[in-house]
Amino acid sequence: MTAATLFYIIVSIFVIEHLLDEFIDYKNAKNFSAPIPKELEGVYNEESYVKSQNYNAETYRFGVFSSWFSFVLTLIFLLCDGFAYIDEFIRQYSDNEIILSLLFFGIIMIVTNLIGLPFSYYGTFVIEEKYDFNKSTRKLFFMDFIKGQFVSILLGGIILVAIVWFYQLTKSDFWLYAWGLISGFTILMTFLYTKLFVPLFNKQTPLEEGALRDAIENYAKSVDFQLKNIYVIDGSKRSTKANAYFSGFGKTKQITLYDTLINDLTTDEIVAVLAHEVGHYKRNHIIYNIAISTLQTGFTLFILSLFIENPIISEALGVKTHSFYIGIVAFGLLYSPISTITDLFQNALSRKFEYQADDYAKETTHQPNHLISALKKLSKDSLSNLTPHSWYVFFNYSHPTLLQRVRNLKK
Repeated sequence: MTAATLFYIIVSIFVIEHLLDEFIDYKNAKNFSAPIPKELEGVYNEESYVKSQNYNAETYRFGVFSSWFSFVLTLIFLLCDGFAYIDEFIRQYSDNEIILSLLFFGIIMIVTNLIGLPFSYYGTFVIEEKYDFNKSTRKLFFMDFIKGQFVSILLGGIILVAIVWFYQLTKSDFWLYAWGLISGFTILMTFLYTKLFVPLFNKQTPLEEGALRDAIENYAKSVDFQLKNIYVIDGSKRSTKANAYFSGFGKTKQITLYDTLINDLTTDEIVAVLAHEVGHYKRNHIIYNIAISTLQTGFTLFILSLFIENPIISEALGVKTHSFYIGIVAFGLLYSPISTITDLFQNALSRKFEYQADDYAKETTHQPNHLISALKKLSKDSLSNLTPHSWYVFFNYSHPTLLQRVRNLKK
């Protein structure tokens, strides 16, 4: 196979995937005005339903514009040998592979994020603001952006340096060391995420004594779930949308409630939502997800190791001097269809896990209607689309639809 043929394969994959995504999004948008299923009647009144349709339609139109903008820009970049220009530019300053890799990916990441910044700004301060979701200030928005860039550069840079160093030392065996590094990092983040990174963006405070804390602790005791760390996060400073999540293992187990969730739901509904989160822990979903992610990472790195030393990969992107970092980019573009398939598998498994967690909540609270009412309120408050197209769900949803979850809970 020639470099030119490989280049056309890369471009074809990129174009086909984009068109497929656009088609699925279009099919989903056609369902915005579909009749609401009987089981979901009452989630919206007439006024709020019109508002949800308008919100989803406007979000869709903006998504189409931004995705086509990104697609055209990336396609031009590929056709004009953009990676070769970056490679030529950075080689003026160093010939060290580690430094070159940092410069190469650093430039791509910063430029990509700066291009995306106006779109994120518009989505936050125009669309989200228009529908009363946004509570963020412009200062907070830009501080979040700067902090996010800093964290990405720091952690991504450390991992990249280690992987390139492994490659220089072991060549094709680098994938084993990289696999161990990434897997260890993933597990470490499971323990430390709420301690190290959440405080950079949000304030966490222990849930105060009272009826809600008593109800949560009583439920935890009833299912033999040791829980000491219950925190409230100030999500309302950015958005009115509510959330809750479970993190950590052992003594680091933590349940985090958004203050918006506490404001929107009753005590029984919050306990039902947390019962769902406890269900994920009791059913070992966190461990399964880590194991699957670890195996997937190992498989991807192994396939990468089989191709990374072939100079035709770099030549396909117009770069004459074979480089490890160019090989990673070309491989990522070629691997995209396989990644799509693995994502479908993970989404399907995730939806299965969500059913199991819902079932656990139903079995242990003995009040499925509390979780049903909580899910309906959360959908209403976020102006969710209640009638997504089945294809869109299959390709994009990590959770079952609200209708599917309600039907399952009513069994």
